[in-house]
Amino acid sequence: MRHAPPDEKTNKLQVSGDMRRCYDFLEMTSRSFAAVIQELNPRLRDGICLFYLILRGLDTVEDDMTIPGAKKRQVLETFHEVLYVKGWTFKDSGPDEKDAMLLVEFDVVINEFMQLPDDYQEVIADITKRMGAGMAKYTRARVDTLEDYNEYCHYVAGLVGHGLSRLFAVSRLEDKTVGEKLELANSMGLFLQKTNITRDINEDVLDGRCFWPKAIWTKYAASEEELISKRGRDKGIEALNEMCVNALEHIPDVMEYLNQIHEPSVFKFCAIPQAMAIATISLCYNNSNVLDGNVKIRKGEALALISQSTTIDSVKRIFYRYLVQLEKKNDPSNPFYAQVHKIVDKAKKDIANTLPGGAPVDFSKEYALIALFFVSAIFFFYSYLAN
Repeated sequence: MRHAPPDEKTNKLQVSGDMRRCYDFLEMTSRSFAAVIQELNPRLRDGICLFYLILRGLDTVEDDMTIPGAKKRQVLETFHEVLYVKGWTFKDSGPDEKDAMLLVEFDVVINEFMQLPDDYQEVIADITKRMGAGMAKYTRARVDTLEDYNEYCHYVAGLVGHGLSRLFAVSRLEDKTVGEKLELANSMGLFLQKTNITRDINEDVLDGRCFWPKAIWTKYAASEEELISKRGRDKGIEALNEMCVNALEHIPDVMEYLNQIHEPSVFKFCAIPQAMAIATISLCYNNSNVLDGNVKIRKGEALALISQSTTIDSVKRIFYRYLVQLEKKNDPSNPFYAQVHKIVDKAKKDIANTLPGGAPVDFSKEYALIALFFVSAIFFFYSYLAN
């Protein structure tokens, strides 16, 4: 079997030829994903690398605004079929499409995909087929209702959760039930996607598109442009907060999903993006800067989250910490105060009830008191010397 690891006792990357080129593409298209994928158990590493590249190719076609609508839909709807066509490439991407080279050399991905075990191929081809059909639908449909929003996020992210969970199960690194509880897997994808959509509103509107559901933003603005304008900023923030609430509702499912993952490299692979998401949605909530540009968590904070996301208890502590931050930002005058309070309070209680020792201690007040004590002591010391 071509993709069987040479030594399952080591995670050291040992690939050559076309697979080496696939890892080059992984580095080119997403350094963050490249790092976590290459840390995966060898039984999963190549398969998930190829799964990512195939979906990235699909996403590149969807994002390319230079491809005529009919042709785009045809490519999206048949992309799962070309996975079995040796030599297939796509050279019609626009000049500004940053991942176009992946499609130009897609035959390399196909060669390696066709050497995966059959059960891996079956999962990847099935998810590619369903995602391509969903993407094709939304080249013409708009995200109007909350149902549309959930469906769109399912097609572009929830299905990724489905596919990964099924791969975890067929690899036998996780229990088969992980590949069966697909509602939880869907929520994992939706929490990430909704966080990104919420954060990226300024960039998307300036690019002439908007993924915030019309059912939400039209309550606060007459147009997408007005949503991010300085005029009526209070209404824009209310719309932002409603989007945050919609994303936060997935937290219970995220916690339940992570609780069933046991293999260490798989756990980190799943947990790190979720830790980044809770940090990001906490930053976005009630933050007018989101409407002015793309806000991001600090690099040092991101590195800390990566290093801390190693066990279910450590991830629960991360979530608890950001839930506390959300709680502090939740002004009683905010129209969504009660909803946020309810979500945050329940999530904190659920975490506290399952952590050894109960709720993590919030030292921020204690640190503030200690700092005040030292400042006061220094002030009185210098006052004493002056006299």
